[in-house]
Amino acid sequence: MPFLRRTALAALAASFLPAQPAPPVVSPEVSADRRITFRLMAPKAETVRVSGGDIPGNGPGTAMVKGENGVWTVTLGPVPAGAYRYTFQVDGMPMLDPRNPSNSESNNNVWSMVAVPGADFLDTRQVPHGAVAAVTYYSTELKRFRRMHVYTPPGYELGKGKYPVFYLLHGASDSDASWSSVGRAGFILDNLIADKKAKPMIMVMPAGHTTAGGFRIPGAADEFAKDFMTDVMPYIEKNYRVAGGRANRALAGLSMGGNQTLSIGLPHQDQFAYLGVFSSGLIGEFGATRPGAPARAPGPTFEERHAAALDNAAWKKGLKLVWFATGKDDFLLKTTEGTVAMLKKHGFNVVYKETAGGHTWLNWRDYLNEFAPQLFQ
Repeated sequence: MPFLRRTALAALAASFLPAQPAPPVVSPEVSADRRITFRLMAPKAETVRVSGGDIPGNGPGTAMVKGENGVWTVTLGPVPAGAYRYTFQVDGMPMLDPRNPSNSESNNNVWSMVAVPGADFLDTRQVPHGAVAAVTYYSTELKRFRRMHVYTPPGYELGKGKYPVFYLLHGASDSDASWSSVGRAGFILDNLIADKKAKPMIMVMPAGHTTAGGFRIPGAADEFAKDFMTDVMPYIEKNYRVAGGRANRALAGLSMGGNQTLSIGLPHQDQFAYLGVFSSGLIGEFGATRPGAPARAPGPTFEERHAAALDNAAWKKGLKLVWFATGKDDFLLKTTEGTVAMLKKHGFNVVYKETAGGHTWLNWRDYLNEFAPQLFQ
């Protein structure tokens, strides 16, 4: 009887204890062969897809498979090393990965993000690291507060020395946080500087959009250019230890940011010694702004509006590098080719590289890694 009483008491006590918790859902999980496994606990969902356009082979999204435990799973890859944005589509509703704290902002959206190691130039390595700060400033041109991200190189915090400045612009629908998150720009510069392939520099990543609506129609008033020249550059010159003068200033951007680089840099060649254009050109001047869009807006061409600047021989003497790179499958390839031809016609010494691939971060990180070492040498 004592044994039975003990058994009954043990059973009664067990009934008050919490059930053994289910093992936590791990998502995303990156394997050594660069495959990515995504998981989502959604027992009542009818369909779940993982959506991420930059993930090779994923296209518009890949269906996930529901397990008996209510966890949906899919494995993609192997994929090239890099960083990838994604969301889950749960019964058609987009949502972030609740098990992943890493994310990346765009102009009016936020994405979960996964980093896949395996490329020395963009991996997080045991080298000195700089800092990326989110900086709020007041735009006198736009009459509101704005934000930019600023990278300062390792050792900047010691308070010694002045540094050249590299202004790096994002593309349409992205934000000032995109280059430092999915673009891995800070890590790329950390590694280049550690390997003595690039000079230590300050890198400024401003917000290229001035509205939530996205890409500015070519030919319309360029609010960003006014904000950049009136507020962004003066703020950096005043608040950071920058080496002054044109020779210590570079400007580059991808897609929309490449168009902005040309729209700002060519009429102000006396302000920049280095211009870089990634997967872009004068958008709307040579080919469509995006698939299915009209070729260009009516009115004078960029070449006609800026003829004096394009033919200013004195300005060209201080322009050390005009560098273009675009993928052979990029929908803006014709735009790049037309822009390069126009610049060469006006006497610019343009370096143009055509690569594999299309309009994706897989190319833009590579372009940054190749462009940055050529600056301030």
